[in-house]
Amino acid sequence: MDLDQNQYQIIVESSPNMIWRSGLDALCNYFNATWLNFTGKTMDQEVGNGWVDGVHPEDVERCVKIYLDAFKKQEPFEMDYRLKRHDGVYRWINDRGVPFYVGDHQFAGYIGSCMDVTEKVEGQKLREMAQQDGLTKLLNRQYFEQLGKIEFAKAQRFSTGLTLAMIDIDDFKRINDTYGHLTGDDVLKEMAQTMRSMIRDFDLLARFGGDEFVLLMTNTNLSDANALIQRLDQAIKNNVVRSGDHEIKVSASFGIHQLNGEENLEKVLIEADRRLYEAKRRIKSNDDFD
Repeated sequence: MDLDQNQYQIIVESSPNMIWRSGLDALCNYFNATWLNFTGKTMDQEVGNGWVDGVHPEDVERCVKIYLDAFKKQEPFEMDYRLKRHDGVYRWINDRGVPFYVGDHQFAGYIGSCMDVTEKVEGQKLREMAQQDGLTKLLNRQYFEQLGKIEFAKAQRFSTGLTLAMIDIDDFKRINDTYGHLTGDDVLKEMAQTMRSMIRDFDLLARFGGDEFVLLMTNTNLSDANALIQRLDQAIKNNVVRSGDHEIKVSASFGIHQLNGEENLEKVLIEADRRLYEAKRRIKSNDDFD
């Protein structure tokens, strides 16, 4: 049996989801009771662009852009943003919008359905905090070691290549002493971003501590790893870190070691670190000679 307009209205109004609708002008012209009860506002306050006032200031630009970009293309969209609840608390909302059509497939606007996903989003953020280095947003040392042990076990079991590189910024103490620790932080973040843009999706890159990073390359022999490190080395040297009025050229040293019968990941790390120390000692010897 087909539902009439009144029955549709009852279903939409009683839905546990927050539902909205917009017209051809991209302005919202309807919010169901669940939405209005959530925000504590009236229909007149929310229609048009009124609902935007409840979006967290940090999310407004991104939120509106996603919506308008999808609207122009008449494509579905999905996004998360923070919306102020009636008690003044911002909650994370998952908003899914789809174009709707009337008559002979004539575009008429959008219908959206929203759910409160605060617990899910905050849980993900807590997981990221436990897994990421706060400054560089790379893997932190603890999580790298967890993932690295898994990859080490796979390499042992299936006899596949596994190569590890320890990476250290040259003269980082001098950068901190000359320009200050905030500039030093900018150098770390810029270097992390440069390296992340160069590596492959399946590589593991982490901040190991201080100005030291570690890169684990799975299914990779020493020759292929050296080729990747050479590209990485050149990208770092070509990059200029801008911090305030300063422009800083950065270089790095590398210690590379391929799995060669070691019984655990720690010994691979130790060998790569030893090679890093040798590389830095050669640089120091050359500087002293010059």
